[in-house]
Amino acid sequence: MVEVIPAIDLSEGQVVRLKRGAFGEKTVYSADPVEVAVRFEKAGARRLHVVDLDGAKTGEPVHVDVIRKIAQSVRIPLEVGGGVRKLRTAEIYADIPNVDRLILGTAAAEKPKVLRQILALLGDRRVVLSVDVKSGKVATRGWMAETESDPIPFGRSLHESGIRMAVFTDIRKDGMMTGPNLKSASQFSRKTGLQVIVSGGVSSLDDIREVAREKNPLIIGVIVGRAIYEGAVDLSEAVEAAS
Repeated sequence: MVEVIPAIDLSEGQVVRLKRGAFGEKTVYSADPVEVAVRFEKAGARRLHVVDLDGAKTGEPVHVDVIRKIAQSVRIPLEVGGGVRKLRTAEIYADIPNVDRLILGTAAAEKPKVLRQILALLGDRRVVLSVDVKSGKVATRGWMAETESDPIPFGRSLHESGIRMAVFTDIRKDGMMTGPNLKSASQFSRKTGLQVIVSGGVSSLDDIREVAREKNPLIIGVIVGRAIYEGAVDLSEAVEAAS
C-alpha cells in the first residue's frame, strides 16, 4: 500500500506552500498549523510531512516549538525536515513524541560525520534522505544551492552509508500541480535500492492512483501539499484511492 502523506510547510509560524522552492512564490494557507494537522488526521492521514522552511533556509531549526505542539495535538506520527544539519538538532527532534522520522538533505550531502552520528542515534528506519533534484542535479541548503551530484550515484552512496528511505522531489514540479515525476522517482528507487516517497506536483486523485498503481514495491508513499489546500484533492478520498 502507498501512504498518502499531507505536507505542512512552516514559515514564520504559518502554513505555506512555495512554488519550486522560491520564497518569493509563497502562499499562506493558515496561521494555525495545529488546526491543519488535526484536520488532516481527522481526514484519515496516517502520517504528516512537516518541513521547517525557515530552518532549511538558515541551517538552524526555527519551528521546533510549533512542531512540538503539532506532535502533541495528533496521534499519528510526523516526519520532520528542514535545517537538520547537526546531531544536537536530531537529538531535540528525537525527544519529541510522535516524531518518528527525520529528513536529512544538506547534512547527508555535505556532512558525512553528522550523518553517521544521526544514523547511530536513530537507526535506519527513522532517518530519511531528501533527494531534491534541480536541472538533473541534487540541490541542497533549502534548494538554494546546486551541486554537481547526479541523483542516482548520490542515492547509491547514501544507501551504502546505511540510509534505506528517501523523499524524491523534482523541484521544477514542486508546488506547480502539474503531476509528479513518477518515472524519475521510480527509476531512482530501482537503481539505488532505496524505498522512495514521491514528492512534488500532485494535482489530482488520478496522480495518486497512478503512484499507487506503479509496479514498484520500493515506491512506498506520496506527499501531497498545494492540491489539498486548494481543494483539487480531497485528503480522505486520496487515502482511499491509494489503498
